[in-house]
Amino acid sequence: MIKFIESKASRANIIVMLAITIAVYVYMLLVSLPYVMSFAGGMRLFDLMPTGYSPEYAENLLGILGADGRHAYLVRQIPFDMLYPGLFAISYAMLSAFILKNIFTSTNKFRYLILLPIFAGLFDYLENTGIISMLIMYPDFSKTLASVSSVCTVLKSLLTTVFFLLLGLGIILAVVRRFKSPSVYRNG
Repeated sequence: MIKFIESKASRANIIVMLAITIAVYVYMLLVSLPYVMSFAGGMRLFDLMPTGYSPEYAENLLGILGADGRHAYLVRQIPFDMLYPGLFAISYAMLSAFILKNIFTSTNKFRYLILLPIFAGLFDYLENTGIISMLIMYPDFSKTLASVSSVCTVLKSLLTTVFFLLLGLGIILAVVRRFKSPSVYRNG
């Protein structure tokens, strides 16, 4: 999988994928999430709680959202939130591959960091599946489902945070390396 990602990690592909990914993210931040939040009575939505939530919080939020808010979550936010994790995983895995190939040899174990955004995306999909299930099942409620969904939220957030910290470090290392040996980068 790493070799496949590296083979697709061209500047053009990365720019296109990042543009699409960022556009979807901005839409969620500015349009779909605020709309759903208008039903939440000041409570934070599941997606916006990086440290997770208790089953009691989840059940309370579902109740406060009401039928209209739960429907809005399902049809206004979730479709974009099901698109975003895949876009995130692909675009940032390619960006990682592009940066890492300029820092490490093709046999270096750090290349496995390319998989970090993919795992973050997988946990985001698991989180979304839990949220969808809770929204559809309500008023029936499963504390176990809420707890598992919360764990997925925390893992997604943790992996995403670690990824961006390592991405920043990788960019710094790539820039430092470029200035130390510019002849390596003359042809692209």
